Parts: sequence; C-alpha cells; structure tokens
Amino acid sequence: MAATKAQYALPCRKQDLIVAISDPRAHFAHFKHAIDFLLPEGSVIRASRAGVVVDSKINSHEGGIDPKYNDMTYLNFLTIRHAGGEFSQYAHLRYRGALVRRGVRVWEGQPIALSGNTGFSTAPHLHFLVFKLARSELGWESLKIRFKEPLRVRRKPGPVTKAMAPVLKEIERTKRALRRNTSS
Repeated sequence: MAATKAQYALPCRKQDLIVAISDPRAHFAHFKHAIDFLLPEGSVIRASRAGVVVDSKINSHEGGIDPKYNDMTYLNFLTIRHAGGEFSQYAHLRYRGALVRRGVRVWEGQPIALSGNTGFSTAPHLHFLVFKLARSELGWESLKIRFKEPLRVRRKPGPVTKAMAPVLKEIERTKRALRRNTSS
C-alpha cells in the first residue's frame, strides 16, 4: 500500500468537521484512499500542503444521487501539485467556490475553496484525495494519506438506509463499468 511521503494538514477546520468517512463501498479502486469530510455547505477548505494549483473546475451548480451526476460535467474540484510529485484534490466544491486560480502558488493552511454538494453527492462534503502519477490506465494512483494531526476516519460501512439504496445501486453500476473497462 503506497502512502504519502509527506504529511498533510487537515483540509478543513476541526470545528467544521462533522465526521470523516472512507466507506469501502464508495471508495474503491482508484479512490480507495480518499476521505470524505462531512461539513456544512460553504465551509472553508484549506490547502493541506504548499504547492501550485494545477487544475480546477467550479462551473457546476448541480449535484445529487441521480446517475447523471456520476459524470465530471457536474463535479467541481481543485487540484494542487506539491513538491515530491504528490497531488491533492478537493472535490464537490460549491459553485464558483474556488478562492484561488490555476497557476497560483498556495501555502499550507491557506483558504482555497468553499465546500459544496456538486456532482454525485448525497450531502455537502469535501472529497479529499492525494495521488501521484503512475504508469497505469488512469495515469495515477491514490495514496494513503498521512496527516500531521490525529484524525479518526470511519472506515466500516454503516447501516444501509432507504435513502442510501439508490446511491449503492449507482456505485455498484460504476464498479461493474470499471471492471469492464479494465478487463478489455
């Protein structure tokens, strides 16, 4: 299991954090080390390490559990390149919620965006991922994140509620599509 070389600061204020989750039903394959930080919408997202903003998309104002949202068209995100070849990505951001632009150098702890609920999402949260470029079909691999401070991450699947059923159905559809695409 590849882990980050560097340690990362939390991407949000602890007082804004409701819970940190990495449910294996949703975080699998290339997202297996991602963490969802459940936050009130509009919470300030901070750079977890110093780096340069290399990509962003903040033009969507839509999100939900309908399968149509499982498409990059609806997801708002920001990506930062760090020293040592690692990248951090912040997803499900608010419409026009970026506080920095592509090409800008940011420092650790700097406010960079506002949390939202865009793309395939059940509730306002920040999907946080650290990755490195790799020789693979996707061109990258996720890394297990080492944080500077203790963080309790719930990794066991919670009970399936009636509201979760459509989400899990879409996740299973996505898993099948990934398996088809990687076995071809």
